Amino acid sequence: MPLTAKPLAGIKIVELGQVLAGPFAGAIFADLGALVIKVEKPDGGDDARQMGAAFRDGDALIFKDFNRGKRSLALDLKSPEGIAALHAELANADIMLHNLRPGAAEALGIGSAAITARHPRLIYCEMGAFGHMGPLARRPGYEPLLQAYCGLSAITGAPDGPPTRMGASVVDQGTGMWTVIGALAALAERARTGQGGVVNTSLYETATMWAGQKLSAFVNQGELPQKHASGHPAFVPYQGFDTADGPVLVCCGNDRLFAKFAALLDRPEWIADPRFATNRARLTNQGELLPMIAVLMAERPRQKWLAALEAAGVPCAPINTIPELAADPQTAALGMLAPVPGTDYQLVALPLSFQGQRPAITAPAPALGEYRRP
Repeated sequence: MPLTAKPLAGIKIVELGQVLAGPFAGAIFADLGALVIKVEKPDGGDDARQMGAAFRDGDALIFKDFNRGKRSLALDLKSPEGIAALHAELANADIMLHNLRPGAAEALGIGSAAITARHPRLIYCEMGAFGHMGPLARRPGYEPLLQAYCGLSAITGAPDGPPTRMGASVVDQGTGMWTVIGALAALAERARTGQGGVVNTSLYETATMWAGQKLSAFVNQGELPQKHASGHPAFVPYQGFDTADGPVLVCCGNDRLFAKFAALLDRPEWIADPRFATNRARLTNQGELLPMIAVLMAERPRQKWLAALEAAGVPCAPINTIPELAADPQTAALGMLAPVPGTDYQLVALPLSFQGQRPAITAPAPALGEYRRP
């Protein structure tokens, strides 16, 4: 039987998610066809409902984005009735996930040990800030804090600029992705053993993984990372240049591509110049080469450069704005902006397809407490 665009149909997830990392994991599961029951506090629900201006139904857009396709169950988990209702949902659930503040689940009596003892087939996914062990295990954390703590801010931005936060929430969303990967691996293990278990992920571990190449280079070779703006530490030229009317990224990943680029720039003498003939020479002499390239690139408009570079086979791309990305024909061709049934808006769809079919968004984010147990 071929893969379908809803491969997790029949799988039940109970999500105790707040704001981003936990809800993003839940949204992935929902888009893949799982039933996702989002447990929210009765008074206001997920804090993300109020994170920004009201978009639809009084909720912020970020809540609509990361909670599409779910059902909302309002429970007071500080009450015996609320805990009993949670256990009733977990009795036939496959996965529970949460990104509660460290220690909060244990204080409520729903930590991993208590839950897995009562529901041994359940996959319990615990998403922390600084990890499930170590001196910082009880410390809370947020996206910019972990980007800063784990070195990502220090390696982002211009060489002479300050540490810079990445524009996307790569740590939160990455932790959601690792949680889904871990949960699916645990489900495969359960199919063999009949037993569930605990999956631990954290913002710290995700951020450290994203910094992994730089960290490995330091611990193994003593290399201190440098910031390169749009550039690359190992290739030159491999960065953005301003044209007469907009920036373009040019990637010369080998000497053959550089030769083509030099010819386009009408500088064939660079190909034989010992300062620029090889990538290692260009790395050493980039302070001389890059300013000369910048002057030449600024003489012509972006579309002329892109057409010439593409015709010559030199990898390149416009450095697009978000509005340009939204309007790009490739975005439309791939169906990356997906309609939300019953609404007048679109959201970004999952970046994968099955048999060429992208999983559709099946429903908008739920109203607080709309789910009632059958």
